[in-house]
Amino acid sequence: MMVRTPMTTPPPQLILLPGLLNDAELWRDQIRGLADVARCWVPDLSPYATIRQMAEHVLVHAEPTFALAGFSMGGYVAQDIARIAPERIERLALLDTSIHVDTPERAAQRRALNKAAAKGGTFLGIGQAIMKSYIDASRLDDVDLTCRIVDMTQRLGREVFLRQNSLQREDGEAALRALRVPLVVIVGENDQITPAEGHRKMAAAIGCSHLVVIPDTGHMTPMEAPGPVNGALRHWLARPAGHR
Repeated sequence: MMVRTPMTTPPPQLILLPGLLNDAELWRDQIRGLADVARCWVPDLSPYATIRQMAEHVLVHAEPTFALAGFSMGGYVAQDIARIAPERIERLALLDTSIHVDTPERAAQRRALNKAAAKGGTFLGIGQAIMKSYIDASRLDDVDLTCRIVDMTQRLGREVFLRQNSLQREDGEAALRALRVPLVVIVGENDQITPAEGHRKMAAAIGCSHLVVIPDTGHMTPMEAPGPVNGALRHWLARPAGHR
């Protein structure tokens, strides 16, 4: 008598979109920690000069449908994917990002940073001098964490920084509000780059009732707080499809 083995459904593809001057190292702990519930893929966004080119690269290489998580700059890429191929997104997570165009003040800051970075000399990436704006004050003495961030940003280098910091960011509110999939918004309580209050407004604007604010954490939540981030993503991945 032949015994049939029950068919099992493979876990979903989870596309993890990195932020400015980030690569797969940003998501190291999510790739490991979620391996039993998702097949993670971190696209290389570094060669591309526009958000649209990044989104199209992801769509060309992704499976027909997927779960999508975007961190910081990657959140804007996720929004563009929602704008051009919403039917392919099974669920969406936004981490430490924004859904609006840069304010005039933020645009001026970007121009100033690009001017400084273009001067030549040694490119320090997210060096120690500005680390305090990227991670929580309680983690500034964490040598392993700060070295991972510095090494990652130096590895990507000046040209990638200049390209990514110059990207035109579009308003994604309408595209996200139109999605009918499980949503989650995650932010560090002390994020100085994209503050928590902005995420509260973002969640309300797009109709997301799942907002996770992680205490004692700055902008780099996937690296600073992998346990809470993984817990929030695991809960999001388990939520029923087709419900916000």
